[in-house]
Amino acid sequence: MQKNKLFRASCLALLVTSLSFGIRAGMMNQLGIDFHLSATQLGTITATAFWGFPLAIVIGGFIVDIIGMKRLLVMAFIFHFFGIVFTIFAQGYWTLFFSTLLIGIANGLVEATCNPLVATLYPDNKTTRLNHFHLWFPGGIVIGTLLVALFVQIGLGWKVQVAMMLIPTLIYGYMFSKLDFPVTERVSSGYSNKDMYKAVLSPLFIFMFICMFGTAITELFTGQWIGLLLKNVTDNAILLLTLTTGIMVIGRGFAEPVVHRLAPQGVLLLSAIFAAAGLYMLSTFTGNSIFFAAIIFGIGVCYFWPTMIGFVAENIPKSGALGLNLMGGAGMFAVSVYTIFMGSFYDRLIVKHLPSGKDLDMYLKAPENSASAQALAHAKNLAGPEILQATLIIPVVLILAFGGLAFYMRSRPIAVQESL
Repeated sequence: MQKNKLFRASCLALLVTSLSFGIRAGMMNQLGIDFHLSATQLGTITATAFWGFPLAIVIGGFIVDIIGMKRLLVMAFIFHFFGIVFTIFAQGYWTLFFSTLLIGIANGLVEATCNPLVATLYPDNKTTRLNHFHLWFPGGIVIGTLLVALFVQIGLGWKVQVAMMLIPTLIYGYMFSKLDFPVTERVSSGYSNKDMYKAVLSPLFIFMFICMFGTAITELFTGQWIGLLLKNVTDNAILLLTLTTGIMVIGRGFAEPVVHRLAPQGVLLLSAIFAAAGLYMLSTFTGNSIFFAAIIFGIGVCYFWPTMIGFVAENIPKSGALGLNLMGGAGMFAVSVYTIFMGSFYDRLIVKHLPSGKDLDMYLKAPENSASAQALAHAKNLAGPEILQATLIIPVVLILAFGGLAFYMRSRPIAVQESL
């Protein structure tokens, strides 16, 4: 077994997953223009990736120990390849919907396999290594959004941007086909299926499962929609996502001393505090100060996803691959539901800021620079920050939740920790 090659191939597979987020976030506005899509329709298309993800990751969690990690990653490669190709040749709403679903399923299969794979490869350093693995998620978003900005400048359309994802897809598919895989840590440790199901029904796991709803929404909904929500607040809205995710790459790369110093629960508490502050700033600041807000927000969401999974891997090891994948599925499912709801809410806010009695579709189809187009831009300018303010309540609740978790973990007897 070639541990380092398996880890590098896993990072490349996650890079494809994150590129799909970064490139889609950058082309959302253009898709709306090219196919005459409302915010509700764009929200539904985006949400498709998020509910395709939990569908795949949860099913993968149940079968990964049975069919093996390699077969799941072969399936991920197939879904990624066809999802990308179908996106390139999309003709409208339904073809975008279907192709995004395929990519979402592929993304879920990558996480369903690679999270337990990394935990198995590095049993003595799980949270740190999961942070190093997951730095390729924001890393791919940085690469994706910069590609979008570059291709827009030189006049290359979104189809070329999507096609770029085929390169790392083909490479990771080839790498995994040549490597041997271990069994998961739960299997190698001798924990039974009964132990696994008992662990995922424990109060601590259920608590973390629920908290995953909030951490995922705070990070992924905001990241996916920030370019659209703040497009009319700043001329460089997509660069806000690049800056935020750039901070996440750096933070996850230097996760080891932070996790060692604060423990996973302490990291989660500080993350919630910074995320709430950053989200408030993003919804209220204007001009260049909004880039400072993006830095604070990036620090906040930096450690959320990998540390949530790392906490479960370290403190509830009997939950195995199923536990890690249920956490990822919970996060993506929450984001999918929230995205659909907020897309519709965003449309209602826009209508509220338009002249009374007007039809939104008329404004969406208005010629560029016309009076109707300018009125729509002004309405979006007002509605975007309101969406962020509505989302702010989530990290505020997480501050209380993780404060309680830190207190509980400090007071919990060592014997109880070892039994889990």
